[in-house]
Amino acid sequence: MKNIITISREFGSGGHFIGETLAKELGFTFYGREIIAQAAEKTGLSEKYIEKRGEYAPKENIFSYALMGRDTQGSSVDDYIYNTQRTIILDLAQKGNCIIIGRCADYILKDRNDVLNVFIYGNQQKKCQRIMDLYRKNETEALKLMKNTDKKRSINYTYHTEQKWGDTKNYAICLNSSILGYKHCISIIKESMDAPDDIF
Repeated sequence: MKNIITISREFGSGGHFIGETLAKELGFTFYGREIIAQAAEKTGLSEKYIEKRGEYAPKENIFSYALMGRDTQGSSVDDYIYNTQRTIILDLAQKGNCIIIGRCADYILKDRNDVLNVFIYGNQQKKCQRIMDLYRKNETEALKLMKNTDKKRSINYTYHTEQKWGDTKNYAICLNSSILGYKHCISIIKESMDAPDDIF
């Protein structure tokens, strides 16, 4: 049985909501803000800074990482944050029965055989409407926020993993929440947890 679930998600797809709801139904621990809080405590950086730089690129261009200040070992603050989060995620996974949202968790835990990696995506119109409702944005603002957020998530993921964010090869299942709906997505993930290892 897969007793660790990682959820990567497009902005506005409801992936965070799906993860939280699924965790409650399974009685699993949901790790989202706790990772941010622990990383802030270990690094001495603010939670707000960790929240952004731990999952998003500084700018919408991978070359932005090349412009960052580095220490004598060639490491940047972003490298420090990633390595801190990596250690935290590995430690949390040891406890099992958990759902981890974002932060390259699928890549960090790729060597474990008890992990189910999930990617949640959706149709632009429905994602846009969700963002408008949740963040009180107009359509133009919502579309821009959606594009910028996913772009920075994608660049951050590629920089730290050398893989493509959202590539189906990196996940056991990819679900379109706009078509399936949140409840059905949750049901599919539950059913997939019991799938034999040789399927994945």
